[in-house]
Amino acid sequence: MAPDSPHPDTTTAAAPGTARLLASKVPEVTAIFWITKVLTTGMGETTSDYLAHTLDPAVAVGLGGLGFAAALALQFAVKRYIPWVYWLAVAMVSVFGTMAADVLHVGLGIPYLVSTIFYAVVLAAVFIVWRRVEGTLSIHSINTRRREAFYWLTVLATFALGTAAGDLTAVTFNLGYLGSGVLFAVAIAVPALAYWKLGLRAIPAFWAAYIITRPLGASFADWMAVSHARGGLDWGTGPVSIGWALAIAAFVAVLAVRQRRTTPAAA
Repeated sequence: MAPDSPHPDTTTAAAPGTARLLASKVPEVTAIFWITKVLTTGMGETTSDYLAHTLDPAVAVGLGGLGFAAALALQFAVKRYIPWVYWLAVAMVSVFGTMAADVLHVGLGIPYLVSTIFYAVVLAAVFIVWRRVEGTLSIHSINTRRREAFYWLTVLATFALGTAAGDLTAVTFNLGYLGSGVLFAVAIAVPALAYWKLGLRAIPAFWAAYIITRPLGASFADWMAVSHARGGLDWGTGPVSIGWALAIAAFVAVLAVRQRRTTPAAA
C-alpha cells in the first residue's frame, strides 16, 4: 500500500530556506513497515501506562515530552532516512501521543467519544492545511523541512486519535481490549482491499491504514497487559513494553541491514 505522488515535486522551484532539498526521510512502505508500525503503537500504549502508574503523572508527561522532542530533533537533524533514528521518533511519538490522548480523559474528564471526535477534527485540519500548502499528502514527497514538519504533525495526530478511538471501543462501547483488537484487525483490511480491488487511491488508503494501526496495536498490547478482571492476560505493562520494544529493535535491525545492502546499488 505504497502512497503515490499525484503532483510533481516542486521543491527545486521553492524559495531558498523554505524548501531546502533533503534526501528521503521516510522508509519504503513494505510489510515490515506495517509490522513495525503496529509494534510501536502497542509499545507506546503500555509504556505510557507504565510511566503514568509508576511516576507522578505530571513527571511522566514531562519525560514523555522530553523524549518526544529529543527524538524528533534527532530525526530532523539527519539528512536521510536512518532506520533506528526514524523508528525511535515513531516510538516516542507513540508514547507522547498516548499521553496527549489520556490527558483529555484522565486529566480533564473528557469522554472518549468527545476526545475521539476532537482528535479526528485536528487530524482533518492538518491534512487540509498540508494539502493546500504542499499540493500532496504523499509520503514520497517528504523532502523539505516544511513537508517533514507536516508529516510528523500528522503522525502525532494519528497516534492521539487512535489512542482515543481504541479506548472508546474497548471501554465506552464495552468491547474489551481483545474485542477491540479484532475489530481493528478487520477494519485495517478495508482500505487495503479498497486499494487493491476497488480503485481507492494509494494516498487515502495509506493514511486510513496508518490511523487504524494505532488502536490495532494498542488494543492487543493492552489485552496482554491488563488484569484478568479487565479481560486481559495480566502480563503487566512493564514486561509487555519490554517485549514489544525488543520486537521493534529486531525489525529495525532487519531494516538497517536491508538498507546497507541496497544503498550501494542505489548510489
